[in-house]
Amino acid sequence: MIIVRTPFRITLGGGGTDLPSYYSKFGGFIFAAGINKYMFISVNRPVVDDLVRVKYSKSEIVSHRDELQHDIAREAMRMMEIDRALEIVSMADVPAGTGLGSSSCYAVGLLNALHTMKRDYVTLQQVAEEACHLEIEVLGKPIGKQDQYMAAFGGLSVLEIGKDGNVKVRKANISETTIDDLNQNLIIWYTGTSRSADEILSEQSRGAQEQRKEVLESMHDIKDIGYEILKAVESGNLTDVGLMFDRHWQYKKKISAKMSNSRFDQIYEAAKKNGALGGKILGAGGGGFFLFYVEEHHGRFREKMKELGLREMRYRFEFEGTKVLANFMDGVR
Repeated sequence: MIIVRTPFRITLGGGGTDLPSYYSKFGGFIFAAGINKYMFISVNRPVVDDLVRVKYSKSEIVSHRDELQHDIAREAMRMMEIDRALEIVSMADVPAGTGLGSSSCYAVGLLNALHTMKRDYVTLQQVAEEACHLEIEVLGKPIGKQDQYMAAFGGLSVLEIGKDGNVKVRKANISETTIDDLNQNLIIWYTGTSRSADEILSEQSRGAQEQRKEVLESMHDIKDIGYEILKAVESGNLTDVGLMFDRHWQYKKKISAKMSNSRFDQIYEAAKKNGALGGKILGAGGGGFFLFYVEEHHGRFREKMKELGLREMRYRFEFEGTKVLANFMDGVR
């Protein structure tokens, strides 16, 4: 058996500019952070038969990978030229559809596990690109490249995405004191709502492809604000981060009417009245987690969010990416 742990992520700046419809014309920029909430994938070769077993929210037992309904597991096995005799089990700290990149964590974690099983020692960059190819090109998901790269690399990372799709990754230059302050002041709340991001991301991609003025201008502004957020964090000016989150949220809502709703607007206004300088929905929008920047009156802020029915997710930054925790495989047959 092989067990792989892969971190979820929160996006701090540039979200949406990693979509092919945007970066292929203008280049993309992402500033994001891995957190200590994980997708766990285990793979095992069965001893008594050649069946394929995949266990997630459902349980599948089939004779050949092509019969699998789980599309990422099926196509990952195809990419790795494995057609039978495999068991895949997944568990996660956070449910799917909550804006933290769960599907890409699954893809990256599974590819890492299968490479390890086959004794192919590949770079994190290769695992990330393989996951991008699997999700974007093979499965045609309307997503970008940040989730796969953040799952692979973790940390407080900067992604520069060229028009050709090439991704350059570097660690943000942040002091330990600033990291601690950022971790204390960035507070995450679950809205109680999960959703599929595909519809919102498809709408955003169409807007960029058709070069709709409001969508493109908003995405340009989001990228510019992302660079400003990175600069503020690297220089330790964290108050500016909260203020720029507020600007970011206003631009993000212009991209799609599904980004927010009356309840989320109510939550956002209550957050600002009770200490938040700014915030945003993580991921594509429409549900999942709210991220707020709060410098003072943390207790009052938390009480108000609880009154509104939100649940806090305590976390720390995770500085490792996808990682093999255990490898008990005797060999590959």
